[in-house]
Amino acid sequence: MITMAGLILLVQALALFMATPMEINEMQAFEDPTQVSHSIYYIGLILAFTVLVLIAIKKNMKWLISLFIYFAVLSTLYYVFFALLTLFPSLAGLEVLVSTLLSAGLTVLLYKYPEWYVIDIVGICIASGVSALLGISMSVIPVVVLLLLLAIYDALSVYKTKHMITLAEGVMDLKLPILFVIPKQRGYSFLKENFAEGEKREAFFMGLGDAVMPTLLVVSASIFMENGGPMTYPVLGAMFGTLAGYFALSILVMKGKPQAGLPFLNSGAILGFFAGVFVSGSAIM
Repeated sequence: MITMAGLILLVQALALFMATPMEINEMQAFEDPTQVSHSIYYIGLILAFTVLVLIAIKKNMKWLISLFIYFAVLSTLYYVFFALLTLFPSLAGLEVLVSTLLSAGLTVLLYKYPEWYVIDIVGICIASGVSALLGISMSVIPVVVLLLLLAIYDALSVYKTKHMITLAEGVMDLKLPILFVIPKQRGYSFLKENFAEGEKREAFFMGLGDAVMPTLLVVSASIFMENGGPMTYPVLGAMFGTLAGYFALSILVMKGKPQAGLPFLNSGAILGFFAGVFVSGSAIM
């Protein structure tokens, strides 16, 4: 059975694979990827979304959260499949139709049967696609700034204000593709998981953002570094640094208390990246 560390590596490998066709098709979110202001923009979006979700939970309007998430799933899957289908010349002219059918089919399957492996498959597609799209849109420095700011925010929201714990507990029972699920034993069913307070969890959970954020640096390093590419020292350093951060995080998670993932994962990715830069002597563009 695949582990959470394996899922992170899979997301990073797929994001690197998707980044090239996305860049070729000029799917970057920003015209100038070097602007640090893009980092502030994304922080603002995350804060605004968090506030809206907390309000929806408080007012018992979880249907609104579900509606937004499913729309985001549908649109993200469409862009992911569209980018990948451009790699196949035989499908020229059919990319829109095939992408629409695939994304709609997976979204309906997720809605009708949100079992853990369906959620994980959709989560892998979304996490790798979003990582590729944002990774090709922001150069290394804005990404590093974004990761540092998010690590600080995640730590404050989990250990200080604790509103991230409230948010997670409020949407877990919706069984949406906003997390990865790794069963602790065979025969596990996410559909039967009891999310009542105090109940023992039968699976390990990790938010999609914990896989996406460090992967941004992996993709950005591959695209924007001097003599870049998927197998360069800075890219490999960011990947293995993410894993080192995850293993440090998992030691604390085993103690049974909620932990902020991004301080560990983002820090590992950043330190690993700069170690790769030092070894390779590459210039940060």
